[in-house]
Formats: sequence, C-alpha cells, structure tokens
Amino acid sequence: MSVEPGPGGAPNPDDVPRLLEAMRAVGSGLQLRSTLERICETAAELADARYAAVGLTAECGDGLTEHAGEDTGGQAVRWIGRLPDGYEETCTTGTTGTTGATGGTGGTCCSPEAGFLAVPVRVQGESLGTFYLAEKRDGGPFGEHDLDMVRVLAREAGIAVGNARLYGAAKRRERWIDGSVAVTTALLSGGDADEALQVVAEQARRLSDSMAGLVLLPAAAGGLEIVAVASEHPSRALGLVVPPENEVAGQILAGNAVFVEDAASDPRMLSDLSRGYGPTMLLPLRSGGRVLGTLVMARAADARPFTDAERTLATQFASQAALALMMAEAQRDREQLAVYEDRDRIARDLHDLVIQRLFATGMLLESAQRRSVLPEVRKGVGKAVDELDVTIQEIRTAIFALQQGPAEFPTRLRTRVLREINMAAVPLGFKPSHRFVGSVDTAVGELTAKNLVAALREALSNAFRHAGASHIDVTVDATVRLPDERTGVRLTVTDDGVGIPEGGRRSGLKNLKRRAESLGGDSWYGPGSGEDGGGTSVVWEAPS
Repeated sequence: MSVEPGPGGAPNPDDVPRLLEAMRAVGSGLQLRSTLERICETAAELADARYAAVGLTAECGDGLTEHAGEDTGGQAVRWIGRLPDGYEETCTTGTTGTTGATGGTGGTCCSPEAGFLAVPVRVQGESLGTFYLAEKRDGGPFGEHDLDMVRVLAREAGIAVGNARLYGAAKRRERWIDGSVAVTTALLSGGDADEALQVVAEQARRLSDSMAGLVLLPAAAGGLEIVAVASEHPSRALGLVVPPENEVAGQILAGNAVFVEDAASDPRMLSDLSRGYGPTMLLPLRSGGRVLGTLVMARAADARPFTDAERTLATQFASQAALALMMAEAQRDREQLAVYEDRDRIARDLHDLVIQRLFATGMLLESAQRRSVLPEVRKGVGKAVDELDVTIQEIRTAIFALQQGPAEFPTRLRTRVLREINMAAVPLGFKPSHRFVGSVDTAVGELTAKNLVAALREALSNAFRHAGASHIDVTVDATVRLPDERTGVRLTVTDDGVGIPEGGRRSGLKNLKRRAESLGGDSWYGPGSGEDGGGTSVVWEAPS
C-alpha cells in the first residue's frame, strides 16, 4: 500500500497521551546523537515496529551523514544503508514493494516478509532526513494509523533535530572562539615566538578534530618552512621546507585556501608529509593583504571530510591567527625600536660623558706624573693612566657593539647557551656552571640549535620556579650517538633542588619531550645532584 504525501488523518484519541509523551521525550535533549536515539525508540514504540532507524542529510547537503537505530544489533541500519535523498512518505507491504522518491528514484523494499515505512523529517520546509521503520511486531503491514502517528512525530522530530544542530553549531563556534582567544593571548604575550606558534598548531588540531596541525612560514630561500607541529604521534616534519615550485605552496602564497579530500593520494601534496593523512585544509595566514604563513589541519586517512561549516570556522580562525601574528610582529618591532633607541642613548652618553671624563682624568694624571719627583709615584700614576687607556678602549668597543643590529651579533650555539645561562643567573641568584663537549658550534645545525636553546630556557625556567636549587650544571655534548646510530647533541641540566613531586605538573617536561620528538629525538628526566639523588636531571637530545 502506497500513501501519497499529505497531512494525513488525525491520530486515534486513545493514542494522544502516548503521542504527547513521545513528543516531550523527543524534544527533551540538545545532543544530536541522544536525540536521534530517542526518536528511534519513540517511532518504534508508536508504530509497533521491530526495527527503526533515522538517517539525516549531511549539513552540507550531500547525502546521509548520521544513522541511529532501535533494533537488535543494528539490523535496520544494515537493511536501509544509504538510500537516496528526497524520499516521499511511503508505506509498502507485500513481497516486492518499492519506495517512491522525488525525481523518480526508487529502491527495493527492505523486508520482503513484512512492511517498510519511510517518513521524511522536515522543519520549515527543509528536509533533514527520513524515518525508516520495518517489520511490525504482530507480523502485519503498516497502516494509515501508523503513518499518521509517525507523521506527527516526524514534524516534532524535525524541530528537535534542528534545535540539536543549532546547539551543536553554537558549541562549535564557542570552541573556535575560545581557541582564537588562546592563540591571540599566546602571540601577544611577548613570550617565546616558537612556543606561541606551537599554541596555534595545537589549537588548530584540537578544534578541527584533526590528526595533525602545522604552521608554515615563508622560508628564507623561498617556499614554506614547517615551524610548528602538533600531532597525535611523534613527527619529524619540523624544519622541512615545501619548495616554492610546489603547486599547493604557490596557491597558498598567492592567498588561496586549498582543501584536499585525500592528502595521501593527491599528486599535488608532498608524499613525505602527506602519507597517512586524508581530508586536509591548507589555509593562508593572511592579514592586511600579506600572506604571513600557512595553517594546515589534516585528518586521518579514514576520517570524515570537513563540512562547509568546519571550513568556514577554520578559515575565520586562520584569519584571526594571522591578525594576531601581525600584531605580535608589530609589537616586537616597537619593542626592538625602543631597544635600539635606548642603545643609541647609552652609546651617546658613554661617548659624550664617560669617555670625555675619563680622558680628562687621564690628562690630569699625566700632568701630575710629570710634576712628581718620587719614582714610585710616577710609576703608579703611569700605571693608572695605562689602565684608563684600556678602559676607554673597552668602552669604545661596547659602544660599537651597542650600535650593531641583531644580525651582526654572534649567533654561535655556544654564545647563545652562555647568554641563556647569564640571563637565568638574575632570577636564580647564582650563575649555573656549564660545560661544552665537542665542536658544538660546527657540529650542530641551526634548526636543532634553535630548539636546544629553547629547551635550555624551559629547563632553567622550571628550575627557577619549582626546584629551589642552590646549584645547577648545564652540559652540551655534541659527540653523542642516538639509538638509531645518528650523530646528535645532548643537553643535560642538573640541579640539587627538591625534585619533581608525585602528581605534580609536568607540562614543561611534556613541552621538552614534544620539542625533541618533533626533531626525531627524545627527552627524559632522572635524579639530580643533591644528596641521595635529590633534585632533578633533565636530558634533551636530538639529531645534530
């Protein structure tokens, strides 16, 4: 029996209380999955059906995306599968019934022995999906009465599903906004730039339910360099450069977003980077007409594709991150300009005041030396004049150094390590001891050196904030062999403090381990240099 679309008759008065209770049950939640399950339970009860399922059209309108079943072992879902969209209300009995569909599409009855019922779920004229019911418990066919009750429930279910989707969309927007706030705070906090970019990658991965999040910035030699990686599994992608001739890199640098359905099989993607990934979004970090970099979110090969709503939210997130990145860049420029102005002032004061006074003092001493008749006095004054000359030369050297730009400063690893140690001496109240093993300046590459310095900064910061140490020893060894026989560099920071308490926070140690693993290395901790192994020893190593 086939029933044409229409409002149908009124439900039996005896069923009105059950129908009202069912309508209340359907609309009692906002979580989509639980709402679907409740709809199936209610529909099966009202129609006395053994099997019930509901399929919802995807939010982007390209087929069914949600199934929920009320049966034994998901039998209805297996029967129904993914039927074409646009089904009209149908009630079919007999052994070879068909279900009519908009545009003439048809399908074979799912239960030859019993009936099959399909009722659309609509709200405000929009089709959200379809109820599917099969096999009456009494073995008979579905009738007009069943169809009328399920029709009423379908209208209420459409409202409930619509509300659940609106609630889910609002929650997703709230998560993305919170993520944007975290990114903006990290970029504008004035902290380590690498850590701030890592926050961007972490938030992008978490918010998009992706397997990996990456941040790429323009490389000095062209193309895009991976500067931050957040992944469920250790990745060696950090520091890799996508060449400028790559098609995707060209589109990104031109300010265009790229959406890939399957990164592993897409010929435009680099095979070394895309292996194991499926749906992927590559979004330009663009602000003020400038492309500052790229934000990549990649899901697993078997994961669902990104919806239109997710693409929109991710694009807005990338725009917000780009704006924060530009503001952070402007803030650093202002701070750098203030430092340069202060250096110029100090250099002028040293030259115009200090050196001139020292020079005048030297002339006075030379005059006194000539008038003195005692050899001891003449000798002592001459020595003082020589010391003043040396002091003037040292001040002039300092003035020259103050007038140098950052690119002119020594960038050797040894120098950067010593700089971090000297900076840590101020809050610690003492200067940590240090030791270098091997040719650290020539054996360690720039990418590893940069991350080693950041790891040292993190370890010294942890020692200052938590250890309460009176002695810290820093060792940089460029002669180590990693477990896979590659040459590497090892940083060891040992203190005699209180050690790491049971159940204490380990976010800093996790950051160290993540940073090492991104380079193909590792990090761990052990007993320190205090009595009976007190304190902590933090080890960080990576390929050199």
